[in-house]
Amino acid sequence: MRNFIIIVILFGMLSSCNNKKQESIGDKEIVVFDNTPLNFKPGVNKTNLDDDIIKIDNGRIVLRKINLPKYNKEVKVSVEAEIVSAGDPWDKTGSIFLIPSTSELNFLIENDRFKELFSGKNKEEDFFPGIVAEGNYKPSIEVLRFMTPFGVGYYSKSPKLEKRRPVYIPKWEDKVVWKEDVTQLLSELEGEVWIASFVDVWTDKGYKISVKLNYEESKAEVHTKTKREVIPLVNTVRYIEPEKLYDGFNRGDINLDFEITDDVKSAKLYYITTGHGGHSGGDEFVKKKNIVKVDGVVLYSDIPWRDDCASFRRFNPHSGVWTEKRMATTGNLRDGDTKDEEIEEFIASSDYSRSNW
Repeated sequence: MRNFIIIVILFGMLSSCNNKKQESIGDKEIVVFDNTPLNFKPGVNKTNLDDDIIKIDNGRIVLRKINLPKYNKEVKVSVEAEIVSAGDPWDKTGSIFLIPSTSELNFLIENDRFKELFSGKNKEEDFFPGIVAEGNYKPSIEVLRFMTPFGVGYYSKSPKLEKRRPVYIPKWEDKVVWKEDVTQLLSELEGEVWIASFVDVWTDKGYKISVKLNYEESKAEVHTKTKREVIPLVNTVRYIEPEKLYDGFNRGDINLDFEITDDVKSAKLYYITTGHGGHSGGDEFVKKKNIVKVDGVVLYSDIPWRDDCASFRRFNPHSGVWTEKRMATTGNLRDGDTKDEEIEEFIASSDYSRSNW
């Protein structure tokens, strides 16, 4: 059983007033990746795609160090990701993440040091290195979670798949785009930052991804600044060895200690979860309650579930399709000239309800 989880604490600490006139930077659009390939090619590790993009983990991760603007005024930050299939027909877990600035150990670039940190640990089945903070290492911070649709883009013009298109869809979409407000991560999205994109791809064709960050500066000057700090607590997404797929929820809960000091004005907890990729016994198609407790108090308790997946059918041209028989009422409802009869209609794999898909 596997469930991906990230827990991030955002601290807000009040600092002194600042009455100086603050310079305006203006709105910015920062391109992180532009139609960058993500695929599986064994042996690809630390391979430069160009001057500043690195490919690792057999091509399943692209990584870039980028300089982001640092604002003196309040600012809103959003991430936008666009993905198309380059020949991979399947639905795969995807993630855009960054290495926290407070982590001295960068496991993506300094993988040998990362392995050394955990080399002396007990290698029992419940040992999952990299999930929680350890020594001078802190787990990666997820900026955006997404799923790749079934073959959008590459298969959208296929004549064969056109015959599978439902009548209520005018066309297959050419791409899929995700947008999310990530202002809570502002302190990690300024200055020099390592940002990566990951797709759990196992084909040499894979996908192409574009990612950008949009900064919207406030028009009003801010005279009182609030210092913010992001503290990553847990990340069970498997990115690169020696990390491995997390199945610990099959045996128990995750428990960890963290402390909020007296100078903290307020704190928020951010929690991202999906059940996709659970394999046998997993929770992709099973409703399971997710519970988060702090000091014994339940802060979150819910079953992450989507029952509207069929509304995204236009993004899934290569989804598996079959027919199902059911009874339907046909005819003119107004004058009562109706009858019940058995019909057959298409249903696609991507239509089924899922755990937070």
